[in-house]
Amino acid sequence: MGPTIHDVAKLAKTSKSTVSRYLNGQQVKKATQEALEKAIKELNFHRNANARRLVMDKTYTIGIVIDDISNIFYSGIIKGIEEIAGKNGYNCIFLSWTSNYDNEISFLNLLYEGQVDGIIMVSFRKRSEKDLLKIREADYPIALIGDHGELDGIFSVDVDNAAGIADVVHYLHDIGHRKIAYISGPETVSASKYRFKGYKQTLEALGLEYNPEWVVESDWTNQGGYASIGSILDKSEVTAVVASSDETAIGALRRIQESGRYVPKDMSIVGFDDVTVSSWVYPSLTTVRQPFREIGKMAAEGLFRKIAGEEEEARSHLLKPQLIIRDSCGKLL
Repeated sequence: MGPTIHDVAKLAKTSKSTVSRYLNGQQVKKATQEALEKAIKELNFHRNANARRLVMDKTYTIGIVIDDISNIFYSGIIKGIEEIAGKNGYNCIFLSWTSNYDNEISFLNLLYEGQVDGIIMVSFRKRSEKDLLKIREADYPIALIGDHGELDGIFSVDVDNAAGIADVVHYLHDIGHRKIAYISGPETVSASKYRFKGYKQTLEALGLEYNPEWVVESDWTNQGGYASIGSILDKSEVTAVVASSDETAIGALRRIQESGRYVPKDMSIVGFDDVTVSSWVYPSLTTVRQPFREIGKMAAEGLFRKIAGEEEEARSHLLKPQLIIRDSCGKLL
């Protein structure tokens, strides 16, 4: 059996209650603090986490439920969550539900069973209204990242997808483009709806033509972008293409180049996400950067306010993305 707080107290010549206060972050006299730190180091003391949980009635753990833990977009979000969790003295456990979409809501059992103090659910897929209503009705610390179904009374954080695409269309308009096509994303992803909304509404606001024949679907893969832009290339009047993801844009870029056209001389193209390879393709891709780390931090901060019992307004927070201008767009005279 390892050293106990009784051993630490004896070596530091103080009481067990003083050791306990110090270990729980409370103030003690400077001389006492120095003696305690010396005793802890000499004894190689580690506090008993289970005992602490029993005393404090907390697990000091939050659950991070992710739809696909291999998705590169989630790494920045995870870093943001971990940063805030560390500042609050909490550990994170990560759970993936890739194999069965219907099971996201089942992770609420971790809260009901007292295995975690709070849960952050991370997914950019569309959530069912049934599941969202269960989340709203649960009287536990829960934060959503991604889709909240536009329901009131749910604490969620996401990127303002419509605003990101609006910035892109405004930029293309500013450099002279008037015939702007669009490659949409999969319907299963909530962002697809808002990105298309940003495209269509901004065209209307600028007085530009919206032509359904200039809108094609993709699955947000390189192959999808390569295939989907074929019909747009037949429209000689189109001078620019907004792809709703970088993967789509990169596939489309290749197809444009293979058709004998030059980017941006003959056609401009823009993506969304700012994945690493976007700055390495030729020409480098103009795109929209998502504030993934800030999304994770805001969700975690809201969750910890709930855990602390503070009044937290249950509403959706949309963070503004950033337009990154590179070389894939040309100015029209």
